[in-house]
Formats: sequence, C-alpha cells, structure tokens
Amino acid sequence: MTRIVFSGGTVFDGSSSGLADLVIENDRIVDVGPGLDGDVQVDATGHTLLPGLFDCHVHLLYSNADLVQTLNTPFSLPFYEAIGNMRRTLDCGITTVRDAMGADLGVAEAVRRKLIQGPRLQIAISMVSQTGGHNDDWMACGAHVPFQLEHPGLPNTVADGPDELRRVVRTLVRAGADVIKIASSGGVMSPRSNPMHAHFRDDEIAMIVQEATAAGIAVMSHAMSADGILTAVRNGVRSIEHGVFLDERGIEAMLANGTWLVPTLMAPRMVLDQAAAGVPVSEVILAKAHTVVAQHTTAFRSALDAGVKIAMGTDSGVGPHGNNLNELTLMAEYGMKPAHALQATTRNAAELLGLENELGTLAPGKRADVVMVEGDAEQHVVDGTLKQAIRAVYQDGVQVV
Repeated sequence: MTRIVFSGGTVFDGSSSGLADLVIENDRIVDVGPGLDGDVQVDATGHTLLPGLFDCHVHLLYSNADLVQTLNTPFSLPFYEAIGNMRRTLDCGITTVRDAMGADLGVAEAVRRKLIQGPRLQIAISMVSQTGGHNDDWMACGAHVPFQLEHPGLPNTVADGPDELRRVVRTLVRAGADVIKIASSGGVMSPRSNPMHAHFRDDEIAMIVQEATAAGIAVMSHAMSADGILTAVRNGVRSIEHGVFLDERGIEAMLANGTWLVPTLMAPRMVLDQAAAGVPVSEVILAKAHTVVAQHTTAFRSALDAGVKIAMGTDSGVGPHGNNLNELTLMAEYGMKPAHALQATTRNAAELLGLENELGTLAPGKRADVVMVEGDAEQHVVDGTLKQAIRAVYQDGVQVV
C-alpha cells in the first residue's frame, strides 16, 4: 500500500486551518499532524489543503437556458455533454454533487463503475411539480416543450393530490433516486409559474415526505415564495433550494426544524448573464430573473444573520458548468466569512447529504478527497480566484486533476 504524504501545507479541516502534514493510503486519510512520512511526498508548502468540495445543486445534463438550442439538440447528446460538464466540475475541486434534476441512474452508475470520471452523485432524477408548476412544460401555444424528454429513466413527475404524489415518489425511488426534489413554489425558468406563489398544499407535501422517509431518503424543495418555503418546512423537507422570498416566519420555522438552505445565489445571475450574451431568453423569464436577484440577496443575508444552516449549491446547468466556485465569492460578498463559505462547501454540505461520516473534513478514516490550493484559500474566496489557484484534486486517493 502506497502512503502519500502532503507535507508542509495548511490544512483546512472543514472548519479551521492550521499547519500540518496529511497522509493518505489507498482511498482513505490515515493521519493528520506534524512530521509525518510516506512513500511518496507531495510538497504542499505555501498551499492550503481542502477537503473535496461539494455542490449540492447542479444539473449535469443541462448546459444553459437556451430553449431554442434544446429544441435542436438530439435526445442522447446531453448524456455525452454531461461527461464534459463533470470534467469541468472536477476541475473546480468539486468531488461530490447532488444532481437536482436530469441525471438518471445510468449516469450515476457510469461514475460509480468508473466508466467515466466525475464527481460522485446523489440524484433526484426529476422534480415533482403540480400542474402548472415549475416542472410543467406546457407552453401558452398548447405544446409541451421540456428541457429534457421523458424516457424510461426519467418519468413524468407532474402530479396533483396525495394519491398521485405517492405513486410519483415511489416511481422515482424505483428509478434510483437518492433524494426527492419537489417544487413548492413557482420558478424563474418555467413559462407559466410565478416564483411568488406557493405550490402544493400541506397534505400533498406531507405525503411526499412520508413516502421519501419510508424509502430512507430526504426531500429537497425548490422554494422561492415565502408561503411555499413555510409549507415545505413545516411538513419536513430537509433543504430549501433558493429561498428567494424567505421571510421571518420561514427563518423561524427553518431554525425550529433544523432545515437547511441551499441559496444558489448564482442561479438568477446566470440567466441574466446569458441574456446579456445574446442567448434567446423570453421576456417573461427575464423579467422574473430581474425581480428575483435583489430579493435573493436580502433573504440570504437574513438567513445568515439568523443562523440558518447553509450548504453550497449553484444551479449550474442553468448556466455553464465550471464556474461553480463563484458561489463562494458571492456568499462572502453578501456577508459570510470566507472560512464559513468553505465550510458550507465541505463540512456543512457533507452533513446535508448525509455523508459526514465519509467526507467533508480532512480527518483519519475519511475518504481521501483532497484539494490542493496554492496560497491562502480564504483570500481566494474573497478575490474570486479559488478555481485558478487549484493545483491538484484527489478523489478517493487518486489524482483526478
């Protein structure tokens, strides 16, 4: 067994930093401390060693918000494009992701069996939505125009009422879902929904959570509206995604229930950036994105000040993959300490995904996911240069970048 020692670096263990050596053997961390030795030495002097990073909200099979391009894309092409999207994600030091819609069991298995290289995946497969909700692809002309066609690995998940929703959740579990994603409000990218409106009633979300719990998995909720957030939280979802119109009632409920926030500050900005670059985005969607941006920042700051648990997620796929680490810089810009932004992307994210016993910190016994960053990682978060400073990425003890 080969022992690799990273010597002379600053180790960020998921909450704090200090000078130490780090030893990995096969796929595990075996020691952290001063004066360690190994068969192979990596000089980490002047570098920060981070745990493998997480992104808790991505869409690996999507690459942008261009519906016209989607209509002209062959059905199978996104599966091949996902390989490049995963490569770009690894280049960011992100070794674990939660795919919030799009990737099916075959994509996840391809990574698990090492047929392709990518971050380990937890998959939602599709998003459970009410009729007229955020995953209803009905257009005003009467046509259905989805971002991704329904197929055997990606069932239709638009449903109404507890009985229909019970069947949908069980169908997703059968298809291999590691988490159930719902939309308890409208969204920006859906043509006929309003982000300020709550979707699903209490009995519907309660049924979804009950069925997910029976299957041993959690529920994440796309939730922008204040009422949509509150309904999701009081019925037991594990995380609120986006949280744009989060108010004091929602914050109190999240604190009382231990609910996580995955803010995805990048998401509406990616839509606006693409429109500015000439991507055809409808006026309806563009207007919603403009409305969301300012309020999003306010809600994030309120949640942060109140002590709501926060994990990093980007919504990459709405925009290009590979810019994921910009989310940390936005979180720092809006009031989060740089060390806490790193914590949201490591220790916190691992806890949200139920992987805290395996990942998220650099400690003996954990999986050997290590990111070597030249210089001070916290300062790179502030400067927006963290990705450019990455010099090596190890996943399960294997150098992948």
